[in-house]
Amino acid sequence: MTEQSTDLRETVRMRYAAAAVQVSEGGTACCGPQPVEVDENFGSTLYAADERDALPAEAVAASLGCGNPTAVAELREGDRVLDLGSGGGIDVLLSARRVGPTGKAYGLDMTDEMLQLALGNARKAGATNVEFLKGTIESIPLPADTIDVVISNCVINLSVDKPAVFAETFRVLRPGGRIGVSDVVADDTLTPKQRAERGDYAGCIAGALSFAEYRQGLETAGFTDVEITPTHPVADGMHSAIVHATKPAPAQ
Repeated sequence: MTEQSTDLRETVRMRYAAAAVQVSEGGTACCGPQPVEVDENFGSTLYAADERDALPAEAVAASLGCGNPTAVAELREGDRVLDLGSGGGIDVLLSARRVGPTGKAYGLDMTDEMLQLALGNARKAGATNVEFLKGTIESIPLPADTIDVVISNCVINLSVDKPAVFAETFRVLRPGGRIGVSDVVADDTLTPKQRAERGDYAGCIAGALSFAEYRQGLETAGFTDVEITPTHPVADGMHSAIVHATKPAPAQ
């Protein structure tokens, strides 16, 4: 990893560690935690009210994503789900409810403060079919061919090595497994410099791939049936998008 990549990763880690501390410290106030400040294109308002109401307030307050991947990932009873960059745990806890007691939801995060917050939220929610792992999304600490669905909420754009993320996601998915990801994607006409002019790296803008780059990255890793559907704008020429893809099953 280059020095610049190391610096970018540390900048991202520090931002999300600070967000976790903010939520945790807010939990001691009389009115509960205050949501981390983000604009209207990000955060807990992208979830349905009944979903927010069913979760610990700290999980909702720590939501920093650009979508609701659990609403589009077509989770089923018994599925094993992995959330890349799980933060305070909102998507892991929602996934755990959807897959039921015969399924399992894993959350992967590199930030100690977020992992501590997520573990506390899982205890408050009484979730027994969840597990949080420390690590990076470029090197997933799970065996190959063990996950049915990979989700992520506005995190892949933060990676400094996106080909590694796609390769690792492909590796841990079982044949026939799928991804249902929310992420920020740029118009194909925008250069990396133009993307950086619209927002910083830790703010989920400068590091975003274009639609064509995202598709190529997934297909190079081996994915098929790639679909990238924009949902709402987050900056000029930049969009929150839903990304679907499948790891092919062996031919019968």
